[in-house]
Amino acid sequence: MNIYLISSIVVYMVAMLFIGYYAYKRTSSHSDYMLGGRGLTPGVAALSAGASDMSGWLMMGLPGAVFVEGFSAAWIAIGLTMGAYINWLYVAPRLRTFTEVANNSITIPGYFENRFADHTRYLRIFSSIVIFIFFTVYVASGMVAGGVLFENVLGMSYQTGIWVLVGVTIAYTLFGGFLAVSWTDVVQGMIMMLALVLVPVVTLITMGGPTEVTTEVRAIDPSMLNIFTGMTAVGIISFLGWGLGYFGQPHIIIRFMALTTAKGAGKARRIGMSWMIVSLAGAVFTGLIGLAYYAQQGMEIADPETIFIQLGDILFHPIITGFILSAILAAVMSTISSQLLVTASSLTDDLYKSFFRRAASDKELVIVGRLAVLLISAAALLIAWIQPGRILDMVSYAWAGFGASFGPVILMSLFWRRMNAQGALAGIISGAVVVLLWSTLDLSSVIGLSEDLYEIIPGFIVSVLMIYVVSLLTKTPSEEITNVFDEVKRQS
Repeated sequence: MNIYLISSIVVYMVAMLFIGYYAYKRTSSHSDYMLGGRGLTPGVAALSAGASDMSGWLMMGLPGAVFVEGFSAAWIAIGLTMGAYINWLYVAPRLRTFTEVANNSITIPGYFENRFADHTRYLRIFSSIVIFIFFTVYVASGMVAGGVLFENVLGMSYQTGIWVLVGVTIAYTLFGGFLAVSWTDVVQGMIMMLALVLVPVVTLITMGGPTEVTTEVRAIDPSMLNIFTGMTAVGIISFLGWGLGYFGQPHIIIRFMALTTAKGAGKARRIGMSWMIVSLAGAVFTGLIGLAYYAQQGMEIADPETIFIQLGDILFHPIITGFILSAILAAVMSTISSQLLVTASSLTDDLYKSFFRRAASDKELVIVGRLAVLLISAAALLIAWIQPGRILDMVSYAWAGFGASFGPVILMSLFWRRMNAQGALAGIISGAVVVLLWSTLDLSSVIGLSEDLYEIIPGFIVSVLMIYVVSLLTKTPSEEITNVFDEVKRQS
């Protein structure tokens, strides 16, 4: 085991723990722990949202898909870019204002309850359940990515790799809370982007330039250079549908809520989208150039999802390889930490405080929040321990769950005055149910499709229809609710 490589990773891990300790010293209240006191600058919010969004699938799942399928796999990146841009442009400033006006909501379930003055508490309960179910799977996907990384590169067992990853991530999340997660995200985001530029560029130079890459790929299969190869209308819609998921991802949109002011969303959008476009392009070209490199060298790869790791190990000095591996860890850890914190905040604020201890002190809530981080970590660890499937498959399932159940509710709650609590509840439940049942019952074939339609599409559509129909068929929102909506509109 190379001492240089290990040293680079250890330095990275220690730096994350130091940031966690630094944030811990500046976390004194429940609001600080869960939302950073709404004090994120545009740059921190943008990089934090990006890093927490792009988990291990960015450096493993996406390059692996391009390695196998060619440029046609880039449709996912196109869909994500479109969705992220719309999310920053329309949702970010409005949600930042709405969550403050609506009784200073600090969680998504809390926002739903306050937005619609839901005295039944059903919105808070069901949205918390959705968060727990899908985030447990999402966190597990990150643990799988970490386990695979340590197993393939450092020679550790898959299970030992998970323990190392989980131990460090939990440590800085547990004590530093939202500030630690956000500040580490900034560092992790920069490491990820640099590595995603470095690996494909150096591989390209090593091969002799773009012409050599194109020649090698054409020799394998010329159609891999065509973005439409093997694509049908259903396939393109499914890939683009990934963009719909952004509107409902709690670990991303909570960064909007934490902005210092709603006006900061514009600057954050420019920073965040620049980071995202460079990073996604790097991941796509890593897969394609990696395919050409392996063909040129006459090599084979056992697992295409490790192409980023393998190129780093082959082409760079161990110190740089350690930096590249740290970038993968950064992608994994930034997402896991954000998801753990959002789920913990939901269990603490939306369940414990709301139903068991309304008079709980800030100190008590912070302690409960930390215990919730441990609980969710344990649940996700059980799933990851058996390595249930491909990283990208696990991420796509959880992404669809949030996109279909929360996305339509977030969007329509921000822009439709007539929407009510009954409609919101119908949207959350119907979206989640469609995602849970779509693949299980093979509903794509039931409706006559020749290939699988990504479950976020039907889930999103059904949720929108249920919100609209149920809201119109039930009671008109009270003056209390419409006054809040009008105040937000006035401030926007």
